[in-house]
Amino acid sequence: MVSKSAPDGHTLLMGHSNSNAIAPFVLAKVPYNAANDFTPITYVGYVPNILAINPNIPANTVAELVSLAKSKPGQLTYGSSGTGSTQHLAGALFGKISQIEINHIPYKGSGQAIIDLLAGQITMNFDTMPPVLEHIRAGKLRALAISTPKRLDLLSQVPTFSEVGIQGFDVTNWYAIIGPKGMAPEVVAKIDRAVRGAMSEPAIKSTLDSQGLQTSGPSTPEAFGTFIKAELDKYSKMVKELNIKSE
Repeated sequence: MVSKSAPDGHTLLMGHSNSNAIAPFVLAKVPYNAANDFTPITYVGYVPNILAINPNIPANTVAELVSLAKSKPGQLTYGSSGTGSTQHLAGALFGKISQIEINHIPYKGSGQAIIDLLAGQITMNFDTMPPVLEHIRAGKLRALAISTPKRLDLLSQVPTFSEVGIQGFDVTNWYAIIGPKGMAPEVVAKIDRAVRGAMSEPAIKSTLDSQGLQTSGPSTPEAFGTFIKAELDKYSKMVKELNIKSE
């Protein structure tokens, strides 16, 4: 709908990596061109993916989980919010880098996947922080690694994927403000300033921080446009290499 709207600044999209960088390479057909049908406005930030397992799984580290998976090829499972989601790609990429065989279980959303993870119906998940944070704090899930360049204060005990030897784990759920193609530069600049101003307000910043949002990234509409092109290129190659197909 946004791609077909007038570029007057009154119809905007909270875009994200699933729809704007991954879906075009997973779904057989999408009704928009992710590279050409939108105007990049403001990169909001990304929420890291966390490798979380059911506490009954006999693994306290990523190395122990990988060892367990190698001893039971194809028996361990990971859930996701659906085929082509960042959770799906994260699990497939983890399997490739670790050289293990783990089975993907797609759900219709993160909620059901988390419920089954808590119940022990699946082994692990690579979800974003908000759905799993409180479960990790309560000891109902065990976090083994997080997809940030360095550890987060919210989960200081959880190492990064790089720390545990999983190099090249570049999958995150990013969010951004995007408009229809052809928006005037002055309109883009006005919306960009407004969004960044709102994000700097203490109450909003506190809420975003509590959800684990990482705001480091492209700081101008032009830089965000370059970022989107790089993400499309990255996920085009990743989907092909991991053989991700619509189910």
